[in-house]
Amino acid sequence: MIKKISVAELIPGMYIHDLNCGWMDHPFLTNSFAVEDEEKVAKIRAHGIREVYIDTEQGLDVTHAPTREEVQAELQQRMVAIATRQPEMPRQAALAEEAPRARKLHTEANRIVRHLLSDIRLGAQIELDKVEPLVETMVDSIFANQNALLPLAGLKQHDSYTFEHSVSVCALMVAFSRGLELPRETIREIAQGALLHDVGKARVPEAILNKPARLTEAEFAQMKNHVVQSIILLQHTPGISPTALQVAGQHHERYDGSGYPNGLQGDGISLYGQMAAIVDVYDAISSDRVYHKGMPPSEALKKLLEWSSHHFEPRLVHNFIRAIGIYPTGSLVRLESGRLAVVREQNEHDLLHPVVQVIYHGGQHHYLPPETIDLARSQDRVVGHEDFSKWNIDPRPWLSP
Repeated sequence: MIKKISVAELIPGMYIHDLNCGWMDHPFLTNSFAVEDEEKVAKIRAHGIREVYIDTEQGLDVTHAPTREEVQAELQQRMVAIATRQPEMPRQAALAEEAPRARKLHTEANRIVRHLLSDIRLGAQIELDKVEPLVETMVDSIFANQNALLPLAGLKQHDSYTFEHSVSVCALMVAFSRGLELPRETIREIAQGALLHDVGKARVPEAILNKPARLTEAEFAQMKNHVVQSIILLQHTPGISPTALQVAGQHHERYDGSGYPNGLQGDGISLYGQMAAIVDVYDAISSDRVYHKGMPPSEALKKLLEWSSHHFEPRLVHNFIRAIGIYPTGSLVRLESGRLAVVREQNEHDLLHPVVQVIYHGGQHHYLPPETIDLARSQDRVVGHEDFSKWNIDPRPWLSP
C-alpha cells in the first residue's frame, strides 16, 4: 500500500515510493529507494523535502498515515472548491481570431530566446531592445485570449527545453498576473523577468544541461548555480527592472525556506518571486525531458496544491489554478461518455465545464470526427485527466488552435 507521511516520521527500514518533489529539487539517483540508515534520512531532510510517499509492502508502515488514494480524493475536493470561486475576467477576443497570431508569436519567441542564450554563451550582453517588443506582444496576446497561446506551451522538444521553458513560463506568468489584476506595466516587467529567468543556464556546461540521466551531486550544484549566474547577467543589463530581477533571482526560493540560492522564507520572498516559483515548477513537472516524463497538467496542478502546505504560498497557488483552469487549455481529459477531448477554452464563470474538442473514443479505441462541445451546455462532463502518450495520440495537431 502507498501512504503519505511526514519526513519527521521517516525511519530506517521504510521504502520510499516517491520523494514527492520536483525532479530538480533533489540529487538522488531515483525517486524510489529503501531507507537503510539515519544518514539517508538526514540527507532527505537536508534537501527540504517535507513529505514522502512510502510503500508499506516493501518497508515499514505508519498505521495512521493516509493512503495515496485518500490524498488524491482530498486534493480533488480542494481543486473543485477552488474552481467554484472563479472571479470574473475581462471579455476576450474570439479564439479563432487570436490563434494565428499566437502560433506565429510562439515560433518567433522560441527563435529569439534560442539566439539570446547562444549569444550569452559567446560572451555577448543581453540587449533588452531585442526582448521588449516580444514581451509586449506576448502580453497583448494573453490579454486578447490566453487560450490561444497557453496550449502551445505544451509543445516542447527534448533538446530545446531550456529556451522553450522560458517562453512557456513567460506566457503562464502573464496569465497568472492578469488573474491577480496587477497593473499592466507591472505585468510587462514580470513577463520580462520570466522570459529571462533562466539566462544563467547559458553558463552551465551543455553536458550537464542536456545530460540524459540523473545529475551527480557536483553536477547538481553546478545546475543550481544558474540562478546566481542569471542574477549577475541581469544586474549588468541596462534597463532591467527590479521586478524582473526578483522574478529571475527568486524563482527557486521556497516559502518554507528550503529553496536556493539564498534560502529566503515567507514574505522575505517577493510576490513576483513567489509567483515565479509556482509557475516554474508547474511547467517543469508537466514537461517531458530526456529522462523525465512530464505529468498531465491537471495532475501537476494537484501537486502544486499538495506542496502548498510547505513550499508555496497557498493563496497564490489557488489563484494560479483559477488563472489557468483546473483542466488547463491544451490538456487531454476523459468525459463521462468515454470519449477523450482536448480542452480548447475555459468557461470564465465555470472552470469545471470548459469548452472541449472531442477527438477519440477511449472505450472503442478509435479516433472520432473532431467535435467542439461547450460542457456548460452539455450532459457530458469531465471525469478525469489523461496522458496523450497513454493513448498513443500525437498532441501536436491538437495543441495548436
